[in-house]
Amino acid sequence: MKYNILRQSDFGAGLDDPDLLDAIRADLTSDGWTLLRGFRPGMAQFAGLVSALCSRVTFDPARNHSSDHTQMVDAGLGPIGLHIENGNTPRCPDIVTFFAERAAFEGSQTTICDGVQVWDSFDDARKARWSQKMTVERVLPELLWKRYLANEHPAISRPEEVTMAHVLQFQQALPGQGFDLHEDGSLTYRLSVDPVRASAFSGGMGFANAVLGPSHNYQPPRYRLADGSDVTPDEIEEIRALAETVTHEINWQDGDIAVLDNTRVMHGRRAIADADRNLFIGMGSL
Repeated sequence: MKYNILRQSDFGAGLDDPDLLDAIRADLTSDGWTLLRGFRPGMAQFAGLVSALCSRVTFDPARNHSSDHTQMVDAGLGPIGLHIENGNTPRCPDIVTFFAERAAFEGSQTTICDGVQVWDSFDDARKARWSQKMTVERVLPELLWKRYLANEHPAISRPEEVTMAHVLQFQQALPGQGFDLHEDGSLTYRLSVDPVRASAFSGGMGFANAVLGPSHNYQPPRYRLADGSDVTPDEIEEIRALAETVTHEINWQDGDIAVLDNTRVMHGRRAIADADRNLFIGMGSL
Protein backbone atom coordinates (compact mmCIF):
# COMPACT_ATOMS: atom_id res chain seq x y z
CA MET A 1 0.00 0.00 0.00
CA LYS A 2 1.38 3.38 -1.02
CA TYR A 3 0.78 6.66 0.81
CA ASN A 4 -1.06 8.40 -2.03
CA ILE A 5 -1.43 12.19 -1.92
CA LEU A 6 -3.33 14.21 -4.54
CA ARG A 7 -2.44 17.90 -4.13
CA GLN A 8 -4.57 20.92 -4.99
CA SER A 9 -1.70 22.50 -6.91
CA ASP A 10 -2.02 19.78 -9.59
CA PHE A 11 -5.75 20.33 -10.21
CA GLY A 12 -6.70 23.78 -11.46
CA ALA A 13 -10.43 23.37 -10.95
CA GLY A 14 -10.02 22.09 -7.40
CA LEU A 15 -12.51 19.49 -6.24
CA ASP A 16 -14.57 20.06 -9.40
CA ASP A 17 -11.69 19.08 -11.68
CA PRO A 18 -12.69 15.99 -13.73
CA ASP A 19 -9.04 14.92 -13.76
CA LEU A 20 -9.18 14.76 -9.96
CA LEU A 21 -12.08 12.30 -10.03
CA ASP A 22 -10.12 10.15 -12.50
CA ALA A 23 -7.04 10.28 -10.24
CA ILE A 24 -9.09 9.31 -7.20
CA ARG A 25 -10.57 6.31 -8.98
CA ALA A 26 -7.13 5.27 -10.25
CA ASP A 27 -5.72 5.30 -6.70
CA LEU A 28 -8.72 3.37 -5.39
CA THR A 29 -8.16 0.72 -8.05
CA SER A 30 -4.42 0.38 -7.46
CA ASP A 31 -4.15 0.83 -3.68
CA GLY A 32 -7.65 1.12 -2.26
CA TRP A 33 -7.33 4.67 -0.92
CA THR A 34 -6.05 8.19 -1.52
CA LEU A 35 -5.57 11.48 0.35
CA LEU A 36 -6.52 14.92 -0.99
CA ARG A 37 -4.37 17.69 0.51
CA GLY A 38 -4.40 21.46 0.12
CA PHE A 39 -7.96 21.80 -1.22
CA ARG A 40 -9.31 23.07 2.15
CA PRO A 41 -12.97 22.80 1.15
CA GLY A 42 -16.06 23.94 2.99
CA MET A 43 -18.78 21.51 3.95
CA ALA A 44 -20.74 22.18 0.76
CA GLN A 45 -17.71 21.36 -1.39
CA PHE A 46 -17.05 18.18 0.56
CA ALA A 47 -20.68 17.12 0.16
CA GLY A 48 -20.37 17.85 -3.57
CA LEU A 49 -17.36 15.53 -3.84
CA VAL A 50 -19.28 12.77 -2.06
CA SER A 51 -22.15 13.26 -4.50
CA ALA A 52 -19.78 13.16 -7.49
CA LEU A 53 -18.18 9.89 -6.32
CA CYS A 54 -21.35 8.11 -5.18
CA SER A 55 -24.49 7.51 -7.21
CA ARG A 56 -26.36 6.83 -3.98
CA VAL A 57 -25.47 8.18 -0.53
CA THR A 58 -26.08 6.22 2.67
CA PHE A 59 -25.82 7.03 6.39
CA ASP A 60 -25.20 5.64 9.85
CA PRO A 61 -28.45 6.08 11.81
CA ALA A 62 -26.53 6.70 15.05
CA ARG A 63 -24.69 9.79 13.70
CA ASN A 64 -25.76 13.42 13.42
CA HIS A 65 -26.04 14.97 9.96
CA SER A 66 -23.78 17.82 8.90
CA SER A 67 -25.42 18.14 5.45
CA ASP A 68 -27.75 16.16 3.19
CA HIS A 69 -24.79 13.98 2.18
CA THR A 70 -22.47 13.96 5.21
CA GLN A 71 -22.36 13.25 8.95
CA MET A 72 -20.13 14.12 11.88
CA VAL A 73 -17.81 11.42 13.26
CA ASP A 74 -18.13 11.17 17.05
CA ALA A 75 -16.99 7.88 18.58
CA GLY A 76 -15.50 8.78 21.94
CA LEU A 77 -11.81 9.23 22.65
CA GLY A 78 -10.44 5.68 22.73
CA PRO A 79 -8.83 3.73 19.87
CA ILE A 80 -11.15 2.23 17.25
CA GLY A 81 -10.48 -1.19 15.73
CA LEU A 82 -10.19 -1.84 12.01
CA HIS A 83 -13.47 -2.23 10.12
CA ILE A 84 -15.27 -1.38 6.92
CA GLU A 85 -17.93 1.28 7.40
CA ASN A 86 -21.47 -0.07 7.88
CA GLY A 87 -19.99 -3.53 7.44
CA ASN A 88 -22.79 -5.13 9.45
CA THR A 89 -25.58 -3.68 7.33
CA PRO A 90 -27.23 -5.17 4.23
CA ARG A 91 -26.04 -2.32 2.00
CA CYS A 92 -22.38 -1.81 2.67
CA PRO A 93 -21.01 1.39 1.04
CA ASP A 94 -18.51 1.06 -1.81
CA ILE A 95 -16.83 4.38 -1.01
CA VAL A 96 -16.14 6.12 2.29
CA THR A 97 -14.76 9.67 2.47
CA PHE A 98 -13.45 11.53 5.52
CA PHE A 99 -12.98 15.29 5.81
CA ALA A 100 -10.73 16.70 8.55
CA GLU A 101 -12.14 20.21 8.80
CA ARG A 102 -9.92 20.75 11.85
CA ALA A 103 -7.22 18.16 12.53
CA ALA A 104 -6.12 17.12 16.00
CA PHE A 105 -2.79 18.52 17.18
CA GLU A 106 -1.86 15.12 18.64
CA GLY A 107 -3.20 11.57 18.26
CA SER A 108 -6.42 10.45 16.52
CA GLN A 109 -4.60 9.24 13.40
CA THR A 110 -6.90 7.26 11.13
CA THR A 111 -5.55 3.76 10.54
CA ILE A 112 -5.93 2.05 7.18
CA CYS A 113 -5.34 -1.60 6.35
CA ASP A 114 -5.52 -3.27 2.95
CA GLY A 115 -7.75 -6.33 3.27
CA VAL A 116 -6.04 -7.87 0.24
CA GLN A 117 -2.74 -7.90 2.14
CA VAL A 118 -4.43 -9.40 5.21
CA TRP A 119 -6.04 -12.13 3.10
CA ASP A 120 -2.76 -12.92 1.33
CA SER A 121 -1.08 -13.39 4.72
CA PHE A 122 -3.55 -16.09 5.84
CA ASP A 123 -2.43 -19.70 5.73
CA ASP A 124 -4.57 -22.29 3.92
CA ALA A 125 -6.49 -23.34 7.03
CA ARG A 126 -7.43 -19.77 7.92
CA LYS A 127 -8.38 -19.02 4.32
CA ALA A 128 -10.68 -22.05 4.28
CA ARG A 129 -12.33 -20.99 7.54
CA TRP A 130 -12.97 -17.39 6.44
CA SER A 131 -14.20 -18.35 2.99
CA GLN A 132 -17.50 -19.32 4.64
CA LYS A 133 -20.51 -17.10 5.02
CA MET A 134 -20.75 -15.36 8.39
CA THR A 135 -23.88 -14.42 10.36
CA VAL A 136 -23.89 -11.19 12.36
CA GLU A 137 -26.48 -11.04 15.15
CA ARG A 138 -27.29 -8.23 17.59
CA VAL A 139 -30.20 -6.35 19.18
CA LEU A 140 -31.02 -2.97 17.62
CA PRO A 141 -33.08 -0.30 19.43
CA GLU A 142 -36.27 0.76 17.65
CA LEU A 143 -35.07 4.26 16.81
CA LEU A 144 -31.84 3.11 15.15
CA TRP A 145 -33.29 0.39 12.95
CA LYS A 146 -36.17 2.62 11.89
CA ARG A 147 -33.77 5.45 11.01
CA TYR A 148 -31.74 3.08 8.87
CA LEU A 149 -34.79 1.68 7.10
CA ALA A 150 -36.21 5.16 6.46
CA ASN A 151 -32.99 6.05 4.62
CA GLU A 152 -32.71 2.80 2.66
CA HIS A 153 -36.34 2.13 1.68
CA PRO A 154 -37.34 4.07 -1.46
CA ALA A 155 -40.96 4.64 -0.38
CA ILE A 156 -40.30 6.43 2.95
CA SER A 157 -38.02 9.11 4.34
CA ARG A 158 -38.82 9.41 8.07
CA PRO A 159 -38.64 6.83 10.90
CA GLU A 160 -42.26 7.56 11.89
CA GLU A 161 -43.39 6.25 8.48
CA VAL A 162 -41.91 2.76 8.97
CA THR A 163 -44.45 -0.08 9.04
CA MET A 164 -44.00 -3.84 9.19
CA ALA A 165 -44.84 -3.93 5.48
CA HIS A 166 -41.73 -1.81 4.79
CA VAL A 167 -39.62 -4.14 6.96
CA LEU A 168 -40.80 -7.20 5.05
CA GLN A 169 -40.31 -5.49 1.67
CA PHE A 170 -36.72 -4.59 2.58
CA GLN A 171 -36.06 -8.11 3.83
CA GLN A 172 -37.35 -9.59 0.56
CA ALA A 173 -35.35 -7.13 -1.57
CA LEU A 174 -32.06 -8.00 0.14
CA PRO A 175 -31.75 -11.72 0.98
CA GLY A 176 -29.74 -12.91 3.96
CA GLN A 177 -31.63 -10.91 6.60
CA GLY A 178 -33.65 -12.22 9.52
CA PHE A 179 -35.14 -10.64 12.64
CA ASP A 180 -37.22 -11.15 15.77
CA LEU A 181 -39.30 -8.14 16.84
CA HIS A 182 -39.64 -7.53 20.59
CA GLU A 183 -42.39 -5.87 22.62
CA ASP A 184 -40.30 -2.76 23.32
CA GLY A 185 -39.85 -2.13 19.57
CA SER A 186 -36.26 -3.38 19.44
CA LEU A 187 -35.37 -6.29 17.23
CA THR A 188 -32.80 -9.04 17.18
CA TYR A 189 -31.28 -8.67 13.74
CA ARG A 190 -29.37 -11.32 11.81
CA LEU A 191 -27.45 -10.75 8.60
CA SER A 192 -25.43 -13.15 6.48
CA VAL A 193 -22.29 -11.54 4.99
CA ASP A 194 -19.12 -12.56 3.16
CA PRO A 195 -16.15 -11.74 5.42
CA VAL A 196 -13.90 -11.99 2.36
CA ARG A 197 -15.14 -9.98 -0.61
CA ALA A 198 -14.14 -8.69 -4.02
CA SER A 199 -13.13 -5.04 -4.30
CA ALA A 200 -15.63 -2.90 -6.19
CA PHE A 201 -12.68 -1.24 -7.95
CA SER A 202 -9.89 -3.79 -8.48
CA GLY A 203 -11.87 -7.02 -8.19
CA GLY A 204 -9.20 -8.49 -5.89
CA MET A 205 -10.30 -10.58 -2.91
CA GLY A 206 -9.68 -9.17 0.56
CA PHE A 207 -10.49 -9.73 4.23
CA ALA A 208 -12.83 -6.74 4.56
CA ASN A 209 -15.46 -6.78 7.30
CA ALA A 210 -16.24 -5.37 10.76
CA VAL A 211 -15.06 -8.28 12.94
CA LEU A 212 -12.07 -6.32 14.31
CA GLY A 213 -14.02 -3.12 14.70
CA PRO A 214 -16.00 -1.13 17.24
CA SER A 215 -19.56 -1.16 18.52
CA HIS A 216 -19.51 2.39 19.87
CA ASN A 217 -23.19 3.13 19.22
CA TYR A 218 -24.47 -0.44 19.07
CA GLN A 219 -24.64 -3.67 21.03
CA PRO A 220 -21.52 -5.79 20.32
CA PRO A 221 -22.55 -8.38 17.73
CA ARG A 222 -22.19 -12.14 17.81
CA TYR A 223 -20.33 -13.53 14.80
CA ARG A 224 -20.97 -17.12 13.72
CA LEU A 225 -19.56 -18.86 10.64
CA ALA A 226 -21.59 -21.13 8.35
CA ASP A 227 -20.16 -24.29 9.94
CA GLY A 228 -21.89 -23.26 13.19
CA SER A 229 -18.74 -22.16 15.04
CA ASP A 230 -18.52 -18.79 16.76
CA VAL A 231 -15.76 -16.32 16.01
CA THR A 232 -13.92 -16.24 19.35
CA PRO A 233 -12.22 -13.28 21.07
CA ASP A 234 -8.88 -15.10 20.84
CA GLU A 235 -9.33 -15.57 17.12
CA ILE A 236 -10.18 -11.91 16.66
CA GLU A 237 -7.05 -10.88 18.57
CA GLU A 238 -4.86 -13.14 16.42
CA ILE A 239 -6.19 -11.53 13.23
CA ARG A 240 -5.96 -8.07 14.80
CA ALA A 241 -2.23 -8.61 15.48
CA LEU A 242 -1.68 -9.85 11.94
CA ALA A 243 -3.57 -6.90 10.43
CA GLU A 244 -1.52 -4.44 12.49
CA THR A 245 1.61 -5.52 10.60
CA VAL A 246 0.14 -4.11 7.37
CA THR A 247 -1.64 -1.10 8.90
CA HIS A 248 -0.67 2.49 8.07
CA GLU A 249 -1.70 5.83 9.56
CA ILE A 250 -3.15 9.03 8.13
CA ASN A 251 -1.61 11.97 9.98
CA TRP A 252 -4.28 14.55 9.33
CA GLN A 253 -3.75 18.17 8.34
CA ASP A 254 -6.53 20.77 8.35
CA GLY A 255 -8.69 20.40 5.25
CA ASP A 256 -7.50 16.90 4.27
CA ILE A 257 -9.94 14.48 2.60
CA ALA A 258 -9.34 10.73 2.54
CA VAL A 259 -11.21 8.50 0.09
CA LEU A 260 -11.33 4.74 0.77
CA ASP A 261 -12.50 1.70 -1.16
CA ASN A 262 -14.79 0.39 1.59
CA THR A 263 -14.98 -3.02 -0.06
CA ARG A 264 -11.23 -3.51 0.38
CA VAL A 265 -9.63 -1.17 2.93
CA MET A 266 -10.52 -1.37 6.61
CA HIS A 267 -9.99 1.70 8.76
CA GLY A 268 -9.86 2.58 12.45
CA ARG A 269 -8.37 5.22 14.74
CA ARG A 270 -5.63 5.69 17.28
CA ALA A 271 -6.66 7.12 20.65
CA ILE A 272 -7.53 10.82 20.68
CA ALA A 273 -5.11 12.95 22.69
CA ASP A 274 -6.45 16.28 21.39
CA ALA A 275 -10.27 16.35 21.30
CA ASP A 276 -10.34 19.75 19.56
CA ARG A 277 -10.91 18.33 16.11
CA ASN A 278 -13.75 18.03 13.60
CA LEU A 279 -14.00 14.99 11.33
CA PHE A 280 -16.87 14.36 8.92
CA ILE A 281 -17.86 11.33 6.83
CA GLY A 282 -19.70 10.80 3.56
CA MET A 283 -20.30 7.41 1.98
CA GLY A 284 -22.30 5.60 -0.65
CA SER A 285 -22.43 3.20 -3.56
CA LEU A 286 -20.94 3.52 -7.03
